Amino acid sequence: MKHFILLLTAVIFGLTATAQKMNFYDFKMTTIDGKEFDFAQLKGKKVMIVNTASKCGLTPQYTSLEELYKEFGGDKFVILGFPANNFAGQEPGDNSHIAEFCQKNYGVTFQMFEKISVKGADKAPLYDWLTHKDKNGVADAKVEWNFHKFLIDENGNWSKSIASATSPVNEEILKWLGK
Repeated sequence: MKHFILLLTAVIFGLTATAQKMNFYDFKMTTIDGKEFDFAQLKGKKVMIVNTASKCGLTPQYTSLEELYKEFGGDKFVILGFPANNFAGQEPGDNSHIAEFCQKNYGVTFQMFEKISVKGADKAPLYDWLTHKDKNGVADAKVEWNFHKFLIDENGNWSKSIASATSPVNEEILKWLGK
């Protein structure tokens, strides 16, 4: 009986430990200018994560993203941009070229990160978390193209996946922001 209780305790403890999901705040990534960025500093803020590309038909969304950030960004909301070259080679530049492009053409002031992969075998761990229910605890999502948006609530939990073609300033996103 004693062994059974010990075994049962170990099984319950093991199930509890494996059921615990990774949180958004557990990630650290590198900014486009090479600095480590700890997502824990975003506690209490809503976050929009978007994979970007400079040679895509959706690239003008940078304008709407910047408008959204200027209107709502700050203490309660941030946008994190992740350049990726996963779709038709539409982000061929290196980090310095991407940063220059974003500033020169769109005046981007929201935080941009180093170029990553958002799908495939070399997918960044953040995007692995964003796209797998068994990791984020909420839903599976597939990044179909550039400018796919993910919404993270102020507690670091996965909230929504928004299709690439959906404007960053659409009603669903504005409602999520509380406007």
